[in-house]
Amino acid sequence: MRVVTWNLWWRFGPWRERQKAILAVLRELRPDVVGLQEVWAADGENLAEWLAGALGMHCAWAPSPAPERWRRRIDDPTADIGTAVLSRWPVTERDVLRLPAPDDLDDGRLALYARLARPGGPVPFFTTHFTSALHASAVRCQQAAALAEFVAAHRHGTGFPPVVTGDFNARPDSDEIRLFSGTRTAPAVPGQVFFDAWEYADPAAPSATWDTTNPYVHAGLGPSVRVDYVLVGAPAGPEGEGTVLDVRRAGHGPANGVWPSDHAAVVADLEG
Repeated sequence: MRVVTWNLWWRFGPWRERQKAILAVLRELRPDVVGLQEVWAADGENLAEWLAGALGMHCAWAPSPAPERWRRRIDDPTADIGTAVLSRWPVTERDVLRLPAPDDLDDGRLALYARLARPGGPVPFFTTHFTSALHASAVRCQQAAALAEFVAAHRHGTGFPPVVTGDFNARPDSDEIRLFSGTRTAPAVPGQVFFDAWEYADPAAPSATWDTTNPYVHAGLGPSVRVDYVLVGAPAGPEGEGTVLDVRRAGHGPANGVWPSDHAAVVADLEG
């Protein structure tokens, strides 16, 4: 099962040209399921639905309940921003969690759950987008704890471990990632732990998903770093479902002459 997570940089920059580049990358990857963050909807169009239609996939979409701060950044009072899942298989259940944040940082970030009707057994799949402020590790820890409880409430009834994707806006050694993963500190939900798929990568492979070589990335926000994750519940299923077979970056260069996003995607191949 090929899993992709990707932050699509909403309607910033040359978004019409980027839209085509995003599709080109996903077509080449041929994923089974994709977790998307910063997905736009406006003027009767929805980027996730457009991608799903072009790729022959199913779509679940969750708009932000508080898009006003995003809208001010592009001076458009009508555009929506949200989180989405594209799936090769039908989505049989869905739920949305609004992530906790103080008023001064709350811009309506979400976690989206979609149960995927995989023929060998359903997959509990999640994608999320944590608060981005550099100083907000404590807020992201609260969001990690809420996300862990959200996953625990929806992981039942299948041997396939939960798969959690997203832009956590956090370094791999951060408190929030360690808290959610639960392998280097006590897990947010007792007994619930996750493996970071990137730990299976070639140690020499470039890992940054927020990369200062990308022309959309503001170097003043810090050095290149990996902030996007595919996290797989442990242990694997009874037949090895969810075991990480391969992981790498994608979308980390121009496609059709334009960089698709300010983030690179993460691609993980899982058993099953």
